[in-house]
Amino acid sequence: MKELGLVCRVRMKKYQSYKGEIGKIAPNLLERDFSTEKSNEKWVTDVTEFSLFGQKLYLSPILDLHSGDIVSYTIYDRPVLNMVTEMLELAFEKIPLGTNLILHSDQGWQYQHKRYQKLLKDKGVRQSMSRKGNCLDNAVMENFFGLLKSELLYLQDFDSLDQFRTELMEYLDYYNNRRIKLKLNGLTPAQHRSQAIVAA
Repeated sequence: MKELGLVCRVRMKKYQSYKGEIGKIAPNLLERDFSTEKSNEKWVTDVTEFSLFGQKLYLSPILDLHSGDIVSYTIYDRPVLNMVTEMLELAFEKIPLGTNLILHSDQGWQYQHKRYQKLLKDKGVRQSMSRKGNCLDNAVMENFFGLLKSELLYLQDFDSLDQFRTELMEYLDYYNNRRIKLKLNGLTPAQHRSQAIVAA
């Protein structure tokens, strides 16, 4: 491989946050139907872990399945409850009460927490959860994390965790506002979202 100039990009171990009962919190409302008619109809969320310089960083985003845009996100150095509740609060600033949208996640402990569930209920959002051990139930979010790591993490060398955090935030801005998608007719996710909301 060295003679041919090939480099092995080893994928990091996936962050696992599952704790507790199986299928007791919320049904799988999404059922792998990732199609949508409009923005703010179906959202997906998950947490991914980055391990660099002997330290860890956690990204918690919400992605809208209609335009593929990142509605909100938080970055924490520990996978605490505030990471997902703050993410929710940022996202909820962008929608009215009672939208009845679906927010889908895996069965991570954060999503099973009563405070998280109450935030959803108070906003009129329906909670949906993947089945245990079925990553395909949240395939769009998994694909986004794979894209992020392929285009950012595996292609650059970083001097520090702080530098990586800055680059991560810049990538998320690039993904939403400057990275065009053919399936969105050459628009960025943010442009497509804006057009869809105006049309609605």
